[in-house]
Amino acid sequence: MFLLDQCLIFSNAFNISDDLQLCSVVNLVIGNWKDTEGDGLADVGGLYDFITLICLCVGMFICVFLFFLSMWVTCQRKSRRRSDSYPLSQIPNVPKDIRVDRVGGSHFHNHNNLEHSSATTNDEPTNKNSGKMIFQLGVSKSGDADNVSQSSSIYERGSKSKSGEEGTSGMVWKQSSSPFIGLPETSHLGWGHWFTLRDLEQATRRFSHENVVGEGGYGIVYKGTLINGTEVAVKKLLNNLGQAEKEFRVEVEAIGHVRHKNLVRLLGYCIEGTHRMLVYEYVDNGNLEQWLHGDVRECGVLTWEARMKVLLGIAKALAYLHEAIEPKVVHRDIKSSNILIDHDFNGKLSDFGLAKLLDAGESHINTRVMGTFGYVAPEYANTGMLNEKSDIYSFGVLLLEAVTGRDPVDYNRSANEVNLVEWLKMMVGNRRAEEVVDPSLDPKPSTHALKRALLVALRCVDPDSEKRPKMSQVVRMLDADFPYREERRNRRSRTASMDSETMGGTADIERPGPVVKSEI
Repeated sequence: MFLLDQCLIFSNAFNISDDLQLCSVVNLVIGNWKDTEGDGLADVGGLYDFITLICLCVGMFICVFLFFLSMWVTCQRKSRRRSDSYPLSQIPNVPKDIRVDRVGGSHFHNHNNLEHSSATTNDEPTNKNSGKMIFQLGVSKSGDADNVSQSSSIYERGSKSKSGEEGTSGMVWKQSSSPFIGLPETSHLGWGHWFTLRDLEQATRRFSHENVVGEGGYGIVYKGTLINGTEVAVKKLLNNLGQAEKEFRVEVEAIGHVRHKNLVRLLGYCIEGTHRMLVYEYVDNGNLEQWLHGDVRECGVLTWEARMKVLLGIAKALAYLHEAIEPKVVHRDIKSSNILIDHDFNGKLSDFGLAKLLDAGESHINTRVMGTFGYVAPEYANTGMLNEKSDIYSFGVLLLEAVTGRDPVDYNRSANEVNLVEWLKMMVGNRRAEEVVDPSLDPKPSTHALKRALLVALRCVDPDSEKRPKMSQVVRMLDADFPYREERRNRRSRTASMDSETMGGTADIERPGPVVKSEI
């Protein structure tokens, strides 16, 4: 209607009365309007087609992406199934200073022969037909609640190699020189190996009670066999108010990076949920407490030479921890049950759950008094001030324990013999040093060797910590090639007497003429 009105107005203005002219004008206007509307609809249709094309492309891209993603996930699952016999554990948070690399061959003792045992101990007569000794080592009976010791069984070995468990592939692994051979390389660290809970369950037969070789206030130690045949000791820490996390961190920081033949090697660990476990090399010959006070004494007495060999090795390990690495490590729990012994009668220091790190420039640290009664240094027990001198005192007590065969504290004895250190000082002061030797030793040590050991021990347990020697000095004094102080004094006196005799003899010789050089 609006267009018709406009046409009538236009016709009247120009005096157009012909109907044909009016209709022509109307058709012209309507035609122009339709053309304009058609162009707009065409533009809208083109935009709709363009948007539709973009949506189709995006949809196709998403479908292709999901297809490749599903293929990748499928491949990962298949790869995981292939390595299901020894799965990789989830990588936990580790300090940045621990580098990740591939571990090559490492020194790992293959405990197959027992001839050294019979050569180093005074054994009871055994069956002549077998020629080998078979006995079972008991679990440590230490009175300390914190004692988590390793004890083990010595089995008859008839060959130089040993078979491990049969893997899922059906192949039987032979025990190798490296504990990591046969394990997934991608899980190696520069100092150890990550294990899953399933790995250690398989190694210990689901933590069977039959595999328990020691237990204490902080955890249980199980004997296990890895898929490659390597025997290990798995220390499962008890999660008592976060104590497991604390001890786990301390042991990893203390000995995770260090290597010494007289330190029990930390092979790896497990972090899964609330589980905290440490995996050590398995030492198959019991500990010093068992040899001195336990059931092992029924099978053979540790000879004097074997005792000194064990103690010298522990002295070297402590010298390494105190003087060769930074920060220095204070063990804080030196005792006979923490001294493991291998088949060659080398001592290995274990259980670093109470260890403390001492940075350079720190003379001591203040900490809560921990340790085993009888081994703790008096200044540490009274003040809580800890440094490496505390370990030296404990080592002195350990040396006296090996010499006498007595416990550091024994309430079954008379009042003046309860404390080992005080009793021995009294005996030495009364010139009765030879009476302190372990009566089970046969043959007895020489007077020279006994005096050497007692001198070192008494210097280590000096009440004044500043007068105690360093562990490197203890190593030199215990070493058979290092001259004993009295021996050096006697040597000097003999040299002086020989010089005086030579001078006296020369003075008696008449020299009528000029001095003539004589040929020797």
